[in-house]
Amino acid sequence: MKLKEIIDYLESIYPLAYQESYDNSGLICGNEEMNISSALICIDSTEDVINEAIKKKCNLIIAHHPIIFSGIKKITGKTYIERVLIKAIQNNIAIYAIHTNADNVIQGVNSKICEKLGLTNCKILSPKSNLLRKLITFCPVEKAAKVRQALFPASAGNIGNYDECSFNTEGTGTFRASENTNPHVGKKGQQHHEKEVKIEVIYPSHIENKILKALFTAHPYEEVAYDIVPLENAHNQVGSGMIGELEKAMIETDFLKKVKSVMKTDCIKHTKLLNKKIKKVAVCGGSGSFLLKDAISAGADIFITSDFKYHQFFDAENKLVIADVGHYESEQFTKELFYDVLNKKFTTFALHLSKINTNPVNYI
Repeated sequence: MKLKEIIDYLESIYPLAYQESYDNSGLICGNEEMNISSALICIDSTEDVINEAIKKKCNLIIAHHPIIFSGIKKITGKTYIERVLIKAIQNNIAIYAIHTNADNVIQGVNSKICEKLGLTNCKILSPKSNLLRKLITFCPVEKAAKVRQALFPASAGNIGNYDECSFNTEGTGTFRASENTNPHVGKKGQQHHEKEVKIEVIYPSHIENKILKALFTAHPYEEVAYDIVPLENAHNQVGSGMIGELEKAMIETDFLKKVKSVMKTDCIKHTKLLNKKIKKVAVCGGSGSFLLKDAISAGADIFITSDFKYHQFFDAENKLVIADVGHYESEQFTKELFYDVLNKKFTTFALHLSKINTNPVNYI
C-alpha cells in the first residue's frame, strides 16, 4: 500500500488544518509514494522506537508527538532528534505525526480518555470558531437536486450528527448572455428570466477546493453564480478538551483512586478536595492548563489534565478540583485510538503497538 493512501485516510479524520499554529503534524520524513508493509504506532518516535521498528520490520512509524517542532539547520547526530532522523532515513522508515489535530477533533485523544473513564454526554469543552464557511449558489429549479447531491458527498451540509443539511429558496434570476457565450438557457443578447433555487450549505473551510470542484462539476451554467461567506460560529465538533458526566456521582477520593488506576499513573497532583461528589468531569490530554477557565465555566467538578505549574493550582479558586495525572499518562491511550482507526480501514498491512515506554518522567 502506498503511504499516500494511509496519509489521505488519516487526514480525512484528523485534518492538518485543525492542528495548532505551533505544531508540526504530518509527514516528518519519508516519501508519499513509498510502499508500506507494516506500521508501528507510538507516542514519541525516540531512538528506541526506531530500533523497535527495525526489529519488527516496520517501514512506517505513526507517532502522536512530532519529532521535529522547529527548524533544523544541521543533521550531524549530536541530538536525539538528529539521530532519530538519520536512522529512520538510513532504514527507509517514514515518520508521520498526528498531534494537536488529533486533540482537536471530537473523536480524538480526549474522547478516548472520556471512554476510559466511563463518561457520558461528552462534548468539546472549548469549541473553535472561524472554521466554517457558507456556500450560496443559484441554479435552475430542475437542476437543484443534482447540485445538492454533488455537494453532500463532498462533505458540504454537515452539522453535528446531521448531514445533507441545506436551505433552499425559490426566486427568479436574470441574466443576458453576450455573443461570446454558450448559455445553458436563454438566448444570446436577450435578457433571460429563469426560475432558480438558492441553495445554502455550510462546510469546513479547509475543504473549500473540494466543495467548489463538486459545485462546478454538477452545475449546468457556463458561469456559476455563488457566494462564500465566512462564519464566526463555534464548530462544536472541533476544539480543545472535552467534558462529560459520570453515570453516578462519586466521592472525590474514590474517583481520584479510579483515575489513578485507569490512567496507570504513580502520582496525581491535585488541589484541595472540596468535600462534594464528582459528577461532571473535564479532561484534556497533554498540557491543558489553558482550559481551566473553560472547565470552571462549564461547571466541571474536576479537571483532569497535565503540566500545571505551581501557581496555576491556585487558579482553581476552590471552584473545582484540578487533577494533574502527568503528560504521558494523559495521552497513553492515543496509540489505541490510532490503531483502532487504521485497523477498521486497512487489512493489507500489519499494525503494531509500540511496547516502548517513552515517558521521560520517572517517579520514586
